[in-house]
Amino acid sequence: MLHPLITEDHVTAYQRDGVVLIKGLFAPFVEEIRAGIARNMAEPGPYAAENLKEGEGGRFFDDYCNWTRIAEFENVVRRSEAAAVAGDLMGSDRVQTFHDHVLVKEPGTSKPTPWHQDGPYYFVEGRQTISFWSPMDPVVEASLRCVAGSHLWEKPVLPTRWLSEANFYPEDDAYMPVPDPDAEGMDIREWEMEPGDAVAFNYGILHGARGNASSARRRAFSLRLLGDDARYVERPGRTSPPFPGHGMQPGERLREDWFPVLWQR
Repeated sequence: MLHPLITEDHVTAYQRDGVVLIKGLFAPFVEEIRAGIARNMAEPGPYAAENLKEGEGGRFFDDYCNWTRIAEFENVVRRSEAAAVAGDLMGSDRVQTFHDHVLVKEPGTSKPTPWHQDGPYYFVEGRQTISFWSPMDPVVEASLRCVAGSHLWEKPVLPTRWLSEANFYPEDDAYMPVPDPDAEGMDIREWEMEPGDAVAFNYGILHGARGNASSARRRAFSLRLLGDDARYVERPGRTSPPFPGHGMQPGERLREDWFPVLWQR
């Protein structure tokens, strides 16, 4: 039986389009996640970044890999229904943690999140992957935007650095240029969302987000999880997140002491 938050239509859409909206997935944890984000911003981790150039208005903060040091995030990772829902959407018999990610756009931050796929930045590949992006504030125009079906493209999209816009790896022949989905008329999915709703999407989905021109904050919490067929792969440079000293070899499942199994069918 499927998890009560989803139906067969959700599973079909996820497998076909690579992206689907899950209403209320993190709703019971909204206040806790907000508290975790406040702590994260007050005590940034080693990967924290400010993503605006000089002269650009607002503030665009992001940070990741903090769930093991921020108790609120750990509670959400371990106690929310995200892993069970992920298992059903991916068609996986087990679900493993990868990492958490916080993205905050303060009011008046016009800069959009650039179009990108998460997969090329990571040292993991597989068909069974999933990210949950959940706003902690109501969103209308600052929501996540995903290109349906882009997880099935023959080539991954070139990963670039958000601030410098330089190529992420020294070798780019294996990648396609970053497209302009609006100009090219692609099938872009985006939703008005309430706090705790979540967009579930495959690591191969091309996605971005509009700037926040409103007078309200846009705090978002993301959780990245892995399924049965996810395996460690080597990239031609330092990955993001890097997880230094992991000791894994190509073709191996991610080590469970660093990336614990959260759910099994």
